Amino acid sequence: MTARPSVVVFDVNETLSDMEPLSRRFADVGVPPELLRVWFAGVLRDGFALTAVGASGSFAVLAAEGLRTVLHGVPLNRDLDSAVDHVLAGFAGLGVHPDVPDGLRALRSAGYRLVTLSNGATEVADRLLTGAGVRGDFERLLSVQDAGMWKPAPGAYAYAAGVCGVDPADMILVAVHPWDIDGACRAGLQSAWVNRTGTPYPTYFTRPTVTVADLGDLARRIGA
Repeated sequence: MTARPSVVVFDVNETLSDMEPLSRRFADVGVPPELLRVWFAGVLRDGFALTAVGASGSFAVLAAEGLRTVLHGVPLNRDLDSAVDHVLAGFAGLGVHPDVPDGLRALRSAGYRLVTLSNGATEVADRLLTGAGVRGDFERLLSVQDAGMWKPAPGAYAYAAGVCGVDPADMILVAVHPWDIDGACRAGLQSAWVNRTGTPYPTYFTRPTVTVADLGDLARRIGA
């Protein structure tokens, strides 16, 4: 990195939260657990599409309606409304990845300001982080709902910089999603791609400032 940032901005869904338990919710209602990834990718796609035409939609609405579409016509072991409710209720029980608590504390000890910037609601992030005992490590919980556009639109990152009172270059976006990394870089932020699975980074996206295996690795790379 060319300069040490002052604010570390965390994506929430999948970056901090472990969403894999939701796959069991799909199995509970009688469908393949692999549909989790199909459904979540569809939610992101539709959020991006609305932003592209100057509109916006809440994550909760897109998640519910998208799930109805994914489960439509699929044999279920309960009615559709009950299936949708059961899957979405799983968000309340999600936890963070094992590397998250110690990684966050190391970053805080190194003097960084920590905030979130999620395409989901701040209430979801608050519940997740409170349950993990790390809510107090965060200065602010930010949502694109207040920005009026989803990431990776440049305005979403500009909103976070404005709220935090810093230039975009003084922030580093931490995410597992290459599209989020690319968006942050194009908006002038530094970026850290968390690659817990060893997946290759897409060559058509802007390369991250740093690539790390987990948040502990991130703290070691930028904590000094």
